[in-house]
Amino acid sequence: MMNNTHSTGFLAHQSGRLLLTLVIVSVLAFTLVSLSPIDPVTAYLGMDRMQIGQEQEAQIIARWGLDQPATKRFFIWVGNVVLHADLGQSMIYNEPVTTVIAKRFVTSLNLMALAWLLSGIFGFILGITAGLYEGSAVDKAIRLYAYLTASTPSFWMGLVLLSIFSVSLGWTPICGAYPPGTTAENATLWQHLHHLLLPAATLSLIGIAQVTLHTREKMIDAMNSDYVLFAKAQGEGLTGIAMHHALRNIALPAITLQFASLGELFGGSVLAEQVFSYPGLGKATVEAGIRGDVPLLLGITLFSTVFVFFGNAIADLLYSKLDPRIAQPQGEQL
Repeated sequence: MMNNTHSTGFLAHQSGRLLLTLVIVSVLAFTLVSLSPIDPVTAYLGMDRMQIGQEQEAQIIARWGLDQPATKRFFIWVGNVVLHADLGQSMIYNEPVTTVIAKRFVTSLNLMALAWLLSGIFGFILGITAGLYEGSAVDKAIRLYAYLTASTPSFWMGLVLLSIFSVSLGWTPICGAYPPGTTAENATLWQHLHHLLLPAATLSLIGIAQVTLHTREKMIDAMNSDYVLFAKAQGEGLTGIAMHHALRNIALPAITLQFASLGELFGGSVLAEQVFSYPGLGKATVEAGIRGDVPLLLGITLFSTVFVFFGNAIADLLYSKLDPRIAQPQGEQL
């Protein structure tokens, strides 16, 4: 009964935080978009604006509600979102914003899921190795790699990998999520994986750094703890100590960090997809910003907020469930 009460309180607390976060993000995003110097009509029509009459231009402005004050447009948009779950119509795709996000997110999800999985696994392994052999040549090499990649922008890493493996060696495709002239439905699994390989490697190589450095520090702390020193005194080897004593103490922080890094992963995918012309949600975000697609930009902002929030909420929940030393009331204070 007590656990059910605590779980209900935790969910209510997280729901309240999500609602407050969405309100703040909505206000800030709409304000910034309204203050943008980009004219949505000019961005949408381009040079064609010179060829249309004032009546047609007025119809376009009225259709998008740009003839209304910003405050009124905001409350109309909020009302449609709350009452009808309607995020509006995308200007550049001429489809409902929810449809555009759903289509693009499926493509981005494959990229982010593979990069997230690879960065977590390899980062954890490298962190354990560096922590076990602290001060050795292996530790120094791993730290050098982590420090370099942690300070490397994802778009620069993508350009380097693109120039090496696609341009120079010709091993991977230059752009896209499937071969030109092929639709997503007709492309084979290998073609999807072949086009996914380089963008996922770009995000993974950078994402590994944070997990590696964090796991290394936790591993060093575990290896210097009293119970590990006692195990060493009994003659137990490094492998046995790492498997039986250290792993259970460093796995939980690594898992928590991995879920909490979804925001950085989403931000990195925006730049990586732009480099590789990968038709995911990140590329749609850039196009919406450049071409002044306000409804799509606001919709993606809200969606990314929910996506990152749930990643952090899952990390909090796992931390409270997997570590018996953490009481549920403490989880409610997160």
